[in-house]
Amino acid sequence: MKLSTFVITAALALPIAGMAMAQPTPAPAAPVTLVAGEVKKVDKEAGKMTIKHGALANLDMPPMTMVFRVKDPAMLEKVKAGDKINFAAERANGAITVIQLDIAK
Repeated sequence: MKLSTFVITAALALPIAGMAMAQPTPAPAAPVTLVAGEVKKVDKEAGKMTIKHGALANLDMPPMTMVFRVKDPAMLEKVKAGDKINFAAERANGAITVIQLDIAK
């Protein structure tokens, strides 16, 4: 390869200064589906709450009562036993975790 050909080839391989490189567009997040439930127990020390809930389609779970961890401990300050809620949960670090919580109106 001649030196002039090498220089031209190398120059073409370098990105042009100031030009943005194309970045892949992240896929949009799937919409979160909220499920109706009733708070049965709140355990602030353990960072958990017991919820009687409808089917959780994203987790392939039928309606039942079970204990959930919460993504944000502040969620536990918003609710008490007997509150009707709408919530979303997902598997996170090996535990089923409430990721979104709204008090039902």
